[in-house]
Amino acid sequence: MTATTERQARLGAAYAHCAAIAARHGKSYHLATRLLTPDRRPAVHALYAAARTADDLVDLPGADPAGDLAAWSAALLDELATGWSDDPVRLALVDTYGRHDIAVEHLVDFLAAMTSDLEVTGYADMAALDRYMWGSAAVIGLQVLPVLGTARGVTREEAAPYAIALGEAFQLTNFLRDVAEDVDRGRVYLPADAMAAHGVTREQLAAKRHDARFEALMRDMVAVVRRRYDDAEPGTPLLAPESRDCVRAATALYGGILTEIERAGYRVLDRRVRVSRPRRLAVFARRLTAAQVARVRVTRAKPNSRSSTGA
Repeated sequence: MTATTERQARLGAAYAHCAAIAARHGKSYHLATRLLTPDRRPAVHALYAAARTADDLVDLPGADPAGDLAAWSAALLDELATGWSDDPVRLALVDTYGRHDIAVEHLVDFLAAMTSDLEVTGYADMAALDRYMWGSAAVIGLQVLPVLGTARGVTREEAAPYAIALGEAFQLTNFLRDVAEDVDRGRVYLPADAMAAHGVTREQLAAKRHDARFEALMRDMVAVVRRRYDDAEPGTPLLAPESRDCVRAATALYGGILTEIERAGYRVLDRRVRVSRPRRLAVFARRLTAAQVARVRVTRAKPNSRSSTGA
C-alpha cells in the first residue's frame, strides 16, 4: 500500500467513524443527511461528530473536564494548521475545513462556547442566551453552509443570516426538550427573566415539578423558537437546489419536536419528548422524491452552468 493509498484509507475510515457517531446520537440529523448528495454527506457527519465530541467532554466529563476540553481543542487547532490528525473525528474535521474553505474563526468561537459551559450556569435574558448561541449554534450553521452550497448567483454572505437563524432554532428546540437533563448538569438555558415573569425557579426545575406556571413559560418559549424558524425559512431557496430538501427535512423533524412538546402538555421535566420513528420516516419519504428530482435537474444543467458551491 502506497503512502497516498494509506492516507486515503485512513481518511475514509475517519469519515465512516463520524457517520457512525451521527447515526447513533443524531437520528433526525442523520436521516436528513441521507437526502444530500453523497459528496456532501461526509462533511456534515464530520461537523456533527466534532460538535458532539466536544459537547460530550463537557456534558459527560472525566476527572478534569476543563483540561480535557482544552487539550482536545489545542490539538485540533494545531492539526488544522498541519492538515492531519491521528484522531478520526479531528482528522475528518480537518479535511472538511480544508475541502470546503470554512473559516477557522467559527471553530474558535464554538470551542469558546463549549468552554463557557464549564462555568456559566444560566442566562439573564434572551440577549445573553443569544450571545452564547453565537458560538454554540450560529457558527454551526455557518460551518454547514459551505458544505450545502448556495444557489447560482447567491453568495455565502447573503445566505449566512438564515443559516445562523436555523442553527439557533435547532439549539433552542434542544434547550426546551432537554430542560430536565440540563438542570441535572447544573445548567439552565431558559432565560432567567422569562422564568421570573412566570414565577418559575431553578429549584422547581431541579425538583422536576410541572405546574401551570411552567406550562405557561414553555408555551411562551415555544412561540419564541417558532419565530426563529420563521426567520430562517427564507434562506432555504438560497441554497444549492440539491441541498434544500435536506434542510427542509431537518427543519420539519426538529420543528416537530416543538409539536410533540405541545402534545405532551409541555411536560418535559419528567420525560424526554421525541419525534416517533414512523414520523421521521414519513418526513424523509416525503422529501426523498423532491431531492432526487433536484439532483437530476442539477446534473442535466451542469454542462451549461457553473458549479453551485457558493462564493
